Amino acid sequence: MSDSTAPLILVDGSSYLYRAFFASQQADLRAADGTPTGAIRVVTSMLRSLIKQYPDSPVVVVFDAKGKTFRDEIYPEYKSHRPPMPDDLRSQVQPIHDIIRAMGLPLVVEEGVEADDVIGTLARQASELGRATLISTGDKDMAQLVDGHVTLINTMTNTVLDVDGVREKFGVGPELIIDYLALMGDKVDNIPGVPGVGEKTALALLQGIGGIQALYENLERIPELGFRGAKSMPKKLQDNREAAELSYLLATIKTDVPLHESIEEFQLPQPDTEALLALFRQFEFRSWISELESGGGAAAESEQAEAAPAPSELNYELILEQEQLDRWLDKLRGAELFAFDTETTALDYMVAELVGVSFAVTPGEAAYLPFGHDYMGAPSQLARDSVLAQLKPLLEDEHQAKVGQHIKYDMNVLARYGIQLRGVAFDTMLESYVLNSTATRHDMDSLADLYLGVQTVHFEDIAGKGKKQLTFNQIELDKAAPYAAEDADITLRLHQVLHAKLSQTGSLLKLFAEIEKPLIPVLSQIERNGALVDAKRLGQQSVELAERLVEIERLAFEVAGKEFNLSSPKQLQQILFEEQGLPVVKKTPKGAPSTAEEVLQELASDYPLPRLILEHRSLSKLKSTYTDKLPQMICAETGRIHTSYHQAVTATGRLSSTDPNLQNIPVRTAEGRRIREAFVAPEGYKIVAADYSQIELRIMAHLSGDQGLLAAFAHGDDIHRATAAEVFKVPADQVSSDQRRSAKAINFGLIYGMSAFGLAKQLGVGRNEAQQYIDHYFETYPGVQRYMDDIRAKAAEEGYVETLFGRRLYLPEIKARNAMRRQAAERTAINAPMQGTAADIIKRAMIRVADWLAQEYAQVRMIMQVHDELVFEVPQDQLDAFVPQLKAQMAAAAELDVPLVVDAGIGDNWEQAH
Repeated sequence: MSDSTAPLILVDGSSYLYRAFFASQQADLRAADGTPTGAIRVVTSMLRSLIKQYPDSPVVVVFDAKGKTFRDEIYPEYKSHRPPMPDDLRSQVQPIHDIIRAMGLPLVVEEGVEADDVIGTLARQASELGRATLISTGDKDMAQLVDGHVTLINTMTNTVLDVDGVREKFGVGPELIIDYLALMGDKVDNIPGVPGVGEKTALALLQGIGGIQALYENLERIPELGFRGAKSMPKKLQDNREAAELSYLLATIKTDVPLHESIEEFQLPQPDTEALLALFRQFEFRSWISELESGGGAAAESEQAEAAPAPSELNYELILEQEQLDRWLDKLRGAELFAFDTETTALDYMVAELVGVSFAVTPGEAAYLPFGHDYMGAPSQLARDSVLAQLKPLLEDEHQAKVGQHIKYDMNVLARYGIQLRGVAFDTMLESYVLNSTATRHDMDSLADLYLGVQTVHFEDIAGKGKKQLTFNQIELDKAAPYAAEDADITLRLHQVLHAKLSQTGSLLKLFAEIEKPLIPVLSQIERNGALVDAKRLGQQSVELAERLVEIERLAFEVAGKEFNLSSPKQLQQILFEEQGLPVVKKTPKGAPSTAEEVLQELASDYPLPRLILEHRSLSKLKSTYTDKLPQMICAETGRIHTSYHQAVTATGRLSSTDPNLQNIPVRTAEGRRIREAFVAPEGYKIVAADYSQIELRIMAHLSGDQGLLAAFAHGDDIHRATAAEVFKVPADQVSSDQRRSAKAINFGLIYGMSAFGLAKQLGVGRNEAQQYIDHYFETYPGVQRYMDDIRAKAAEEGYVETLFGRRLYLPEIKARNAMRRQAAERTAINAPMQGTAADIIKRAMIRVADWLAQEYAQVRMIMQVHDELVFEVPQDQLDAFVPQLKAQMAAAAELDVPLVVDAGIGDNWEQAH
């Protein structure tokens, strides 16, 4: 049952259908099969937002019916100028209707009646019962319905109009909106109006005398109003009286049409989850799919969390005068928290130039302060140096709380201008990531859509795309200012929603406050430190790789008996499977023999050509990705390479890096290790690399509580040798290298959820033999088996698993009907707590070590983080004291039931330090 005190929500579906379509045209959203989905997504998002904001209200969606209405009968030209519905929009109407019904919302379509009149009638019915009504529409005609019970909301702009709001927006109250529309006419609906009467004239007439009836009763008074054309206006009105009265009739929304439904029948939404899932899958709405499949996950908690109310209006200010800046500085100093964002010329923080900054203190109120727009005709702006000098004390004040979206970028850019951003209290990207790492992407546009139901202005909307895309300094201020101010406003509003959700789960709030937030300045410093790279050494390696690639091609041509393109799957298929008759291991979806890497690896043990092709692929990737590219990425200003670390990408909490990706530099081949040799220490320094030994196995011992594992680690045993001794039933001192290798594969394979089939493939043994190894393993370590069974059951029951520090990983597929998808989710459930805990530990270590360096080793630079490893540049004369203390600091990053062991090495380059 709905709460009778909650407002009735009436959605003008026809209005939003067109607005959603044209709003989504720029992005041209489509499913993989080409089906347009933009309008479907926008309308659905708007409805979801309304349901979240008004959980106690029934939401009714009204659409126009096909065919003519009474307006067409009294005026055949009504809406005759409208072009036919675009095909891409027509194809989205039925899916929108289907989704609305699946959401459990009443869908009202009355034959022969426009949506406006249905909404007007329902609103009148509600008013007669004393019930408030909220009409969600973008149609100005609806303003005539506003009264003490009826309010309008434009969900696309979050503008709310009550009686005073209508008067402020249109210049007249709701009682004169029909007269206003009738005088001006409407080109879209082909309502004629009075020729020569525009907005200003209509307002002068209505404000000066009154509505249409009063005007015709007082034509002689019109010249006294004194507006331009007032003297000739009486005759115009007299000559066009019939058109004015017809326009009044056409513009009047009827409130007494007979309907098949009444408001007493409308109840709270009762969604059909299965139907919704099918539709969301059909149109590839991935974040919504994840929500539903996880039983709602973080998004479902929105019904319990206090969502930030949409502001009644947006007030975005462009700051061009010192007086405006002074006023905003006072606002910012007096704010408990303000949102902050920078606008720059590039995404690369090492070369980006500041163009302007934006702020928000309260929802809906924000400002953009430009100082670097230099396009032709750009207005005068405050001087950058002066502005930054005034902002510096505020931005560096650690007691002045700030929130940003991916604020590490802003921190890096400001540092290049001598400003150390402090007082970062929140980052909406990280709040969303901690809340649910898999519910959505964590960029602002995705978050605004998911949590606020707002379609933000995209950068491409104002800057264009491709080669002709403008940099921000080239964008005109009338476009740049609303875009930049919206960034700050949306950031503040997102924080209010996300923080409320995080606050419901103390462990998540603690994770954000103690790990993710304090890591921001640490990563920022590492990025700006950069790593010194020997470009000449990489250049020489590129030459050698090129020579080896030529040699591999020659050998491959000899084996194949002819020349061919080693990178062409089609040619490979023909040579490997047709000409050489190699067995087909796997087929592509189209039925052709696959030449994927795992296929070639399987064939490479028996055939030379797949082995050569794999080597060619590996070396080509090394050359193009690293030896050729890394020298081009050296910053001219610092002579170093500066990667970007990402906190909100992986599902498990691990950091990733790009430009360059330091996590993917191969270490298992000699050629890959040589790339690490190019990461060198500056003069007077050495490279120190420290990493955790077998950290995930140690975490498994802690989480499972298995006595055998705990004892082995407590005694400092070689865990792989100990496992081999138990599994193969031999004394530890007689374990062979092959047995230890197999035990290592078992140890790591099982914590990754590897099956007997997978282990057999990795060890090169039969499946039955692999199953025997697994059985022996679980007999040896029964606590591990119990842990795996328990964590699968917990994941199935709760829809997520947690790390030791409370990080959650939601598993939307854990109850999937498809067995393969469900089993994949179960494997993730086993592994994620270990991977995620390892990620949390290295992050805690980075924070701890950074504080320690600042206090005791100011000359040491932390320059890289790769998986479970930290890399430093250390003055040679400090090595003896530094290394043992570093190992102790990292080992103290977490308290486990087994010791955390840290290995550290020293060298002139990164590879030597291993």
